[in-house]
Amino acid sequence: MKSSLGVRGSIVAALLLAVAAAPSAGQQPEKSKTAVAEDAQSYPTKPIRLVNPFPPGGGSDAVAHLVGQRLFERWGQSVVVDNRGGAGGAIGTELAARAAPDGYTLVMATASTVVINPLLNKVPFDPLKDFDAVIHTATVPLILVVHPSVPVKSAKELIALAKSQPGKLNFASSGEGTISHLGGELFKVMTGVNMVHVPYRGGGPARNALLGGHVQLNFGNLLSAASHVKSGQLRALGVTTRKRAAGLPEVPTLAEAGVPGYEVVQWNGILAPDGTPKAIIAKLNAEINKIIALPEIQKYLVNSGAEPEGGTPEEFRAFIQADIAKWASVIRDANLKINR
Repeated sequence: MKSSLGVRGSIVAALLLAVAAAPSAGQQPEKSKTAVAEDAQSYPTKPIRLVNPFPPGGGSDAVAHLVGQRLFERWGQSVVVDNRGGAGGAIGTELAARAAPDGYTLVMATASTVVINPLLNKVPFDPLKDFDAVIHTATVPLILVVHPSVPVKSAKELIALAKSQPGKLNFASSGEGTISHLGGELFKVMTGVNMVHVPYRGGGPARNALLGGHVQLNFGNLLSAASHVKSGQLRALGVTTRKRAAGLPEVPTLAEAGVPGYEVVQWNGILAPDGTPKAIIAKLNAEINKIIALPEIQKYLVNSGAEPEGGTPEEFRAFIQADIAKWASVIRDANLKINR
C-alpha cells in the first residue's frame, strides 16, 4: 500500500503534466483541418463586418455596398459596411488588421490605403504581412474635375490659369497620403504649377466641398464623380488612365489633354486579417467572383467608368506587390514627400 506522501506526489505530478499539456492563458488550441473545413462549410453563421476606411460617399464605399448586399442575398447573413475614415485610410485599415482572423472582419482595400499611404507615411500595419488577399474587385480611373465657376474647359487652360495665379487654386483630396492626393502632387510636378492641397477625410467629403465651391478642383474617383459630371454639376477635364473611360468616352485622358505620360489608377479589393483560414478565403473569393460577373454589376461598374476585375487571391496579392514596386519608383523619381 502506497504512503499518503506517495499518493500526493502522484497527484501533483499528474497535475503538472496536465498543466504543461494545456494551452497557456489567452492561447487557443489549434483546430484540426477537419474542424476548419467544417467552419468554412457553415460560414457565415453571423453578420460579417466589411470595414471601409473612408467616410460614406466614395468609390470604395459604393463597391463595398454592392458586394455586401449581394452576399446578404446569397447567404442570408448581413454584411455591415463599417465606415472608419481618417489618416488617409490608416485608421480603418489598422482596425481590420488587428481583428480576429475568422472571416467575420474584412476590409475594402484601395491603392490609397495599402500602397500610397504606406509608401509616404508611417502606418501601423504592413500591407503584405498583416493581410491575406481575398479578391480584386475593380480598377477605377481618377478624373480631374473642376467647379463650373472655374473659367477653364481643358487641362491646358487649367495649367495656364494655375501658372498665372500661383498658389491661388485649391485641390481637394480624400486625405493626405491617398491616391487622389498623389494624383494632384504628380500633376503639379509634371506641369510645374503651384496649387494648394486641401485634405478631407474621404472622397465623399472632398467631392461635397468641390460641389459647394469651397475648393476649385479635385482628382476624384470616377465611380463617385461620374453622375455629377453627367448632370453638369462638375466639369471634367481628363481621366488619369492610359485610355478613356467607357462611362465617359467624350472625356480625354490627361495624357491626351496636355500632360504626356501622366497615369494614376485607383483600384479596390477585399483583404482579410492575416491567418484567416484558406477555406474561408476560397469561399469568399468564389462567391464574390460570381457577384462581379453578374450582368447588372458589370453594367453598373462599366457605366461608372470602372473595370470589373475578379480573379484568385494569389493574383490579387501579386497585383498589390507589383503596384507597391511601381509607385515606390514613381514617388522616388518625382521626389514626392508628404509631411503629416
